[in-house]
Amino acid sequence: MGRDTKHSEELIENAAITRLEERGVTTKDIAELVYFLQKDFYPELNETYCEEQVKHILKKREVQNAILTGIELDCLVEAGKAREPLQDLVKVDDSLYGIDEVLALSILNIYGSIGFTNYGYIDRLKPGILKGLNAKSNGKVHTFLDDIVGALAAAAASRFAHSQKRKSES
Repeated sequence: MGRDTKHSEELIENAAITRLEERGVTTKDIAELVYFLQKDFYPELNETYCEEQVKHILKKREVQNAILTGIELDCLVEAGKAREPLQDLVKVDDSLYGIDEVLALSILNIYGSIGFTNYGYIDRLKPGILKGLNAKSNGKVHTFLDDIVGALAAAAASRFAHSQKRKSES
């Protein structure tokens, strides 16, 4: 009695995208970050193509799992349902907690070391939607989400860079 794999894959992908949207993040928001990362290297780049890269990244099961896990943890903490000391560590985004970044690394591993470089850069600057997600306001907890969104953008930018390298070698 196996599960219909295709249905379950679509279900998980749709759930991940829906959770992002429920938390106020669209593929367009992430594409803007990809554009930010790559525009200086590829002047012909546009945000539509960046969004295609993001949508491709979102089809990966590892990515979907990271999104679902991180957002669920943020929501549990936001609702006050995690046990201490985890509740406080995640709620205040304690600087020594670091598991939020570790979860983001699972997304970055898809495209190698360039993903880590892109992620470090965007995580430090916090452009676009990352600035709002990182702000601690209205009782929202985005401890995991801000790192996941940064990792999605970094992975999509890395995917794009890899494709450009292959084109130049052809």
